[in-house]
Amino acid sequence: MNCTHGKAAARQAARYRDGMSVAPHALMSGLRPVATAAGLAGAVLAGCLALPSAALAQTATAAPAASAKAAATPAASSKADDATTLPVLEITASSPAQGALQQPYAGGQVARGGSVGLLGARNVMDTPFSTVNFTSQLIEDQQARTAADTLINDASVRLTTGSNGFDDTFQIRGFAVPAGDVGFNGMYGLVSSNRVPSQLIERIELLKGPGALANGIAPGGSIGGGINIIAKRAGEEPLTRVTTTYLSDANFGLNLDASRRFGANKEWGVRFNGLLRGGEASIDDGDVRSGFGSLAVDYRGERVRWSLDAIRQHDSTDNFRPQISLLSTIPSIPSPPDARSNWYPGTTLVQKDTTVASNIEFDVTEALTAYAGIGYRKGTNDQVFPVSGPAANALGTFTVRNSYYDSYNETVSGTAGLRWRFETGPVRHALNVGYSGFRRDEGNAYIQSAGTVVSNIYRPSALPVITAARTDPRKSAETTLTSFAVADTLSILDERVLLTLGVRDQTVKVDSFNTTTGALTSKYKASATTPLAGFVVKPLEHVSVYANYAEGLSRGTIVGAGYANTGAVLAPYKSKQYEAGVKVDWGSITTTAAVFQLSRPNSIRNAANELAYDGEQRNRGLELSAYGEILPGLRAMASASFLRPELTKTAVAAEQGNDAAGVPDKTFSASLDWDTPWVQGLSLNGRAIHTSGSYLTNANTLRFDGWTRFDVGARYSATVAGKPVVLRANVENLFDKDYWLTTGTYVTVGAPRTVVLSATVDF
Repeated sequence: MNCTHGKAAARQAARYRDGMSVAPHALMSGLRPVATAAGLAGAVLAGCLALPSAALAQTATAAPAASAKAAATPAASSKADDATTLPVLEITASSPAQGALQQPYAGGQVARGGSVGLLGARNVMDTPFSTVNFTSQLIEDQQARTAADTLINDASVRLTTGSNGFDDTFQIRGFAVPAGDVGFNGMYGLVSSNRVPSQLIERIELLKGPGALANGIAPGGSIGGGINIIAKRAGEEPLTRVTTTYLSDANFGLNLDASRRFGANKEWGVRFNGLLRGGEASIDDGDVRSGFGSLAVDYRGERVRWSLDAIRQHDSTDNFRPQISLLSTIPSIPSPPDARSNWYPGTTLVQKDTTVASNIEFDVTEALTAYAGIGYRKGTNDQVFPVSGPAANALGTFTVRNSYYDSYNETVSGTAGLRWRFETGPVRHALNVGYSGFRRDEGNAYIQSAGTVVSNIYRPSALPVITAARTDPRKSAETTLTSFAVADTLSILDERVLLTLGVRDQTVKVDSFNTTTGALTSKYKASATTPLAGFVVKPLEHVSVYANYAEGLSRGTIVGAGYANTGAVLAPYKSKQYEAGVKVDWGSITTTAAVFQLSRPNSIRNAANELAYDGEQRNRGLELSAYGEILPGLRAMASASFLRPELTKTAVAAEQGNDAAGVPDKTFSASLDWDTPWVQGLSLNGRAIHTSGSYLTNANTLRFDGWTRFDVGARYSATVAGKPVVLRANVENLFDKDYWLTTGTYVTVGAPRTVVLSATVDF
């Protein structure tokens, strides 16, 4: 995934907002780490806090303190002022700065566009894909704690894990997207592989469908879609914002968000964000303690734009949300237990992440921009990890063995490339050439209890005692991903017709190791190319008709024992998508419709007793969406997804044509946010999320119940003692419904009714 390009900085100074980040050098131990980072930020900002309260809005468009958003000024669109004529080529200045944020759309909840990896920044109407770009305004007003809380506003995205669990695992267009496949400012592997805290986020960019050409192969091989996090930057105006939070039943938090710009033209920016919270959240007798700190420094010169980010995140949870397998042979699916219960009592989870990253852009000429980025992340997870076996039966009874499962991963990720805009006769080109590299070392230690106990999801037993010594994780794998890509977007008729063609050549290398002896156990290396073709036609000024063919790439495997081709190295396998759609911008409301077919090979044993990618799951779907401002002060988002997740090639003849397990066929999301006319500063909001039932197994004999969740909220903006104040209150899962979140036989329970309160003051 690649970020950036841009025009000469003189035209960007007021609109720049690069896509990269990371955060502080906070040394966390419990809740103390953020205090360290806060001290660093205080030193940087010393002497700058006593500024007039009038200068408190953080965005150029931002408004009332109550809704002042700490975002950088969005990008403005500009045409070429001049051109250099060559014998064949006409070189022109680029349009909107690639490193700049697109303007928020009417209502402010989504943006007009975002970055599309190698293709750079694109307006939604110029993009031959289905994309959504959520803003920090939406994140704040819905009081999202992580990126997952915002992404479920789109019906094509669902979570298969609950809050206060091990991680946030997504399902996009019916295929799994693990938290480790979330990008950060255009690069993989640089945010927590568990969850991304909302305090870090300026924008969430969602690409539906495979993005191997745009972003390269994802580390986890996901193909349903891509998620990219754009980090916060210092805005034009000074910001010192303090927010206190409450999460039911007894979790309290404090957040500081402060930023300043320096220099004659405000070319230097510094932004600090810190969070401390702790106490019981959505699990009885649980304790969720979090420390987060981020520090972002950026420079925007006449031709150079640079940023450096550091992030430190430390989460420690007692009694985290459990997950369990159900027997595939059960005669009926057990009812979900109380969402506040933990059928593995006494579990603990400690997650630590440190990230440092830097990005740079250089305008070689008005039409040619070079960019590069590199980042480093180290993450660890230490957990009490119960394993059920046999899995739970129809009565909820299972046998459990306790264990320690501790792990680490260390990642270096980078990107570099050129973006060149030129003309050949009547055809405009946006040529992009890029390289991406990714290397991850990972390891684990797995220590089991000697015995097992019989337990039940409704009446859990104490976990078995682990008597063996807890050992440090040892190296288990080393993964290297490298790729080169080229893409060109050709446009004619004043960009009323756009054609994008591209190809990426990717190499995957994986070495596996024995965690006991350290010996190399297997080596995997293979390469593949993935093409892309997409077009956009605008028959009317505000109507875009588009289509694309895209491929996703997932790492292959080394065939194990028991097959005729044992030891063979299977090439990375390709998933293929065909999509067509229409987007209409009605002025203050945008509507979209898309149809798609996304197929993924599955490995099965073929007639020759070889392991091969002869199986297939084919998801065909229809997506509808609308967002914007229905009336002044009435913001809305609504989307629907209708999916047929069909098994088109199976090893079991009886499953041919069945639905894939764990994939719902209908999902809906809708929300309203209304500024009331009778009380100045009072806004009300609500959201409904529906997911239909899905099958337990590919045999399609048992189906989970569908579920609908309702959320409501209110916020009040006022000025108190000359300071802008915002009070927010939200209730999620208003009717406290218990429901399963599932990927088939592996399940967890959705979060219970949760009350979220906050008070924000700008100083």
